[in-house]
Amino acid sequence: MAQHAVIFDVDGTLVDSNDAHAAAWVDALHDFDIDRLRADVRPLIGMGGDKLLPALTGIDAKSERGRQIAARRGERFRDAYLDKLRAFPGTRALFERLADDGIRLAIASSAQKAELEQLLRIAGVLDLVERETSGDDVRSSKPDPDVVHASLERLGVTPEVAIMVGDTPFDVEAASHAGVNAIAFRCGRGWRDGDFDGALAIYDGPSAMLRGYEVHGWSWTRRVPTRS
Repeated sequence: MAQHAVIFDVDGTLVDSNDAHAAAWVDALHDFDIDRLRADVRPLIGMGGDKLLPALTGIDAKSERGRQIAARRGERFRDAYLDKLRAFPGTRALFERLADDGIRLAIASSAQKAELEQLLRIAGVLDLVERETSGDDVRSSKPDPDVVHASLERLGVTPEVAIMVGDTPFDVEAASHAGVNAIAFRCGRGWRDGDFDGALAIYDGPSAMLRGYEVHGWSWTRRVPTRS
């Protein structure tokens, strides 16, 4: 059992933060005289800023203006929203249960490194995570598989013994490109079950995944796709 690993996304998966990220993008863009609705931004949350900004505005994230907008978004998120966020119910209990069985726990997030530690503190799992990979650690964010590959490498495990857990189709796609099975959560909101094509299981959130694990153990990760 010690060789198995679960790689978690954070935003919308462990912490109820997707709406806050969308709001921070709207705020930052407005400061640069670019007006977008939260409804325009929300479906793109889960991508890293390197993909979200050009998809939303056509601005190259690596350009000077793109870097300025991304920096402003980070400031708005940390200053106006971060301290108000809460973990989803059952997050700590799920991590503790998996850790008790010797399953190694890692994070693969598009979040900036400056935000990731505080998000994990809010989730209440910082002490249980063995390896963390942020959007700052890789060249290309989800749905590209870079963060998943990096997590596997840092853990020293192969894709066959790992599971990726996330709340967007971008997580499922990134896992698939890395050869890793995926579990999807509904708690991030904004996505239908049909959007998670290829996910091994779909659960409402951490508490529901914990119940599934309690019933089936690790063998549950190789079952017929589950909707719960």
